[in-house]
Amino acid sequence: MAYTLLVRHCGQLLTLAGGPAGRPLAGPAMSAWRIINDGYVACEGGQIVAVGSMQELDVTQVTAGTAIVEGHGRVVMPGLVECHTHLVFGGNRSHEFQRKLAGESYLDILASGGGILSTVRATRAASEEHLLANALHHLAGFRHYGVTTVEAKSGYGLDRETELGLVRVAGTAGHRQEVRVVRTFLGAHVVPPEYKGRGADYLHFLATEVLPALHGVAEFVDIFCEEGAFSVEEAQVYLQTARKQGFKLKIHAEQLHDLGGCEMAAALGATSIDHCDYLSPEAAARIAERTAGQTVAVLLPLVPLFLRQEKYAPGRQFIDAGLPVAVSTDFNPGSCPSKNLWLALTMACLKMGLTPMEALAAVTLNAAWAIGQEQECGSLEPGKRADILLLKVPTYEEVPYWLGENPVHEVIIGGVRVERPE
Repeated sequence: MAYTLLVRHCGQLLTLAGGPAGRPLAGPAMSAWRIINDGYVACEGGQIVAVGSMQELDVTQVTAGTAIVEGHGRVVMPGLVECHTHLVFGGNRSHEFQRKLAGESYLDILASGGGILSTVRATRAASEEHLLANALHHLAGFRHYGVTTVEAKSGYGLDRETELGLVRVAGTAGHRQEVRVVRTFLGAHVVPPEYKGRGADYLHFLATEVLPALHGVAEFVDIFCEEGAFSVEEAQVYLQTARKQGFKLKIHAEQLHDLGGCEMAAALGATSIDHCDYLSPEAAARIAERTAGQTVAVLLPLVPLFLRQEKYAPGRQFIDAGLPVAVSTDFNPGSCPSKNLWLALTMACLKMGLTPMEALAAVTLNAAWAIGQEQECGSLEPGKRADILLLKVPTYEEVPYWLGENPVHEVIIGGVRVERPE
């Protein structure tokens, strides 16, 4: 069968391939993946079928019906994978930005009824049509930045019907446009006003009244384990229940304090542990050893940047300890109203000690592992979806260098050119 799409004469083809089979990239492997100079990617339908140097191209598979995309010496790489976002919500929190600038902390604003609870009120008041329109708008923004797969968390309803509606809207949005959406249930974001002072009762309600309705709908269950949200003990019971019901696990933990949530969740087999700003390198090494490098630490450098905090996750030490690392924006209306994953990549280099090659692995293949999509995307290898980016730069070193710029020249999702120059 002839190639349906051929991207050729790529200056640097960043394959993200060549790591150990069956596990995320960790340690030295995060910067040992294969780069091909003057390379090509060939696709049939929506799938990659061949990758190599131009000298290896089988020209007999190139026909008059093959769509040709000229690389023109550009960097060509896999589509970005956003592995931690809060995609669906109502309103915004621009009115709280001034409070942050005046010195109020994230937890202070939350305790006063603002923060997450402010977005909960706006989300409960919004129609599903309005929420869907917002989600589609944000997905278009992600696509513009070269993101081809997005994880979408619920968590701004905190009641049964709104939470189920948020998961439903995320699924609908994923089917209405090209960017793929993976759904995570984060009903355990904070304790809603109706359950104030009764966090354990709220988690029992979620486990018995909401999770059963999400079987086959949401793949992951997440919880915010932090002061002002849920304790390690509460999170452990809830995640154990979710695991028994067949869900994969995630956790928001060690964002503001070192409480031990990451180690607890990793011991339960969590696919990812997210934030990790206060996770110690020693604990990271224990997690890496205990999970055999299967649990991914998702680092979110734009959050401390936007909250004006000094503490960033010690990503360099995590990698040296053998813990797989991914990077995401944590797009949300309160602590990271940004979809610029390229900026997050640069901040991971500047503030967390990642090298450019490690940071690129963190927003592609390891991010795919963090949401269970490693068989589908995250690298340019035969058998994977044809999610491909052409960048405006000739070398990968320039990707984190141009601070905050969007280097995307063209986006291909599933073998279809969806963002391209006029």
